Formats: sequence, C-alpha cells, structure tokens
Amino acid sequence: MLIAVPTGVKVFNWTATMWKGSLSFEPPMLFALAFLFLFSIGGFSGLMLAIVPADYQYQDTYFVVAHFHYVLVPGSIFGIMAGGVLLAAEMDRQDVRPEARDLAFLAVGDLRERAVLPQHFLGLAGMPRRIPDYAVQFTDWNMVSSIGGFGFGLAQFLFPYIIWKCVRGGQPIGNKAWEGAHGLEWELPSPPPYHSWTTPPSDAVIARGAAH
Repeated sequence: MLIAVPTGVKVFNWTATMWKGSLSFEPPMLFALAFLFLFSIGGFSGLMLAIVPADYQYQDTYFVVAHFHYVLVPGSIFGIMAGGVLLAAEMDRQDVRPEARDLAFLAVGDLRERAVLPQHFLGLAGMPRRIPDYAVQFTDWNMVSSIGGFGFGLAQFLFPYIIWKCVRGGQPIGNKAWEGAHGLEWELPSPPPYHSWTTPPSDAVIARGAAH
C-alpha cells in the first residue's frame, strides 16, 4: 500500500510529461506508452494484494505471479526496447523497414499479454504458484499462457535483428531519425564530430528546436 503512493506520483509525472506534447506514435513511443499502461495495471493489482481481506484469496496464487510480471516485464524489457530502438536509429542513422519495427512491437506486446493475462484468471480460480503440477480445471488457461510465453521468448529475437540490421546498414534516414525530431541533437551527423559545433548554431536552428 505504501509503495502505491510514490508509484502514483511517478505515473502522474510520466503522463504529465506527454501532456500537450508533440507525440510521434512510432515504435519507441509505442513501447513507452505500453509500459505506462501495463505498469499502471500492475500497480492496481498491487493495491488489490495490499487489501488484507482480499489478499486472503490472492496470496500465493498465480494472481501474484501475474501482478509481478505486469510490473517487471513492461518496466524493464519495454523500457530497454524503447531506448534501444530509439538510440540505434539515432546513433547509426540507418533504419530497417518500418514494418519490421511495428511487427516487433505488436508481437512482443500481444504475446506478453497472452502469457501473463491468463494468470490472473488462474489465480482468482485458486491455482497456487510454485507447484510442479496443477488440477485439470486449470489446463486451458495454462495452455494459453504457455503458448504466449514461448511466443514471447521467440519474439525477443526480433529486437536484436532490428539492431543488427541498423548497424549493418539499413535505409539511410539522414539526421532526423524520427518524425517531428527537432532540436540541436538532430542537426548533427552521426556519429557527431569531435567538436559538435565549430561555430554557434544559427538563430533559426535554435528557434526551431525551442519551438518543439
């Protein structure tokens, strides 16, 4: 219950950062938004576990496993993928086909849900965690979760493939890797020269960056 207070502040901070912003819904932003949404769901299920009368049913069931993975996976893997896809294009200024990046996001997001979401239902139905076997009535949702888990593991290979294609030479994208990319960091070639600006940037460049 106590950890929900600073977590709520963080979620508000992340949401307020995007408020009235010029958002570009490309894979880095999509991973960040997916993290924010799924992390919030994990926070709500954490509040459920903090309520003593309700936790009497949830404790040591697969509901706890689902809550943990709703917080852990978006908070780590989705954040790494958002930063990796963004920086790979920014550092190398090469890109793979947009369809590959979109497929990676859809595959990772969809299969993660198939792996973890059914575990809420299993926990509410009474399936305990840390057991080598389970009752027959839990078979269907466990099969869905297992298929999603294996698929989610295989989908991780899409991410290093995208990075490898960027490094090996994808489509040249110039200085501005993403739609709406404005600011001084996008006015330089990549890798940037030893002296980023040999002369002060023009007023037009500064104004364009400040406006966005």
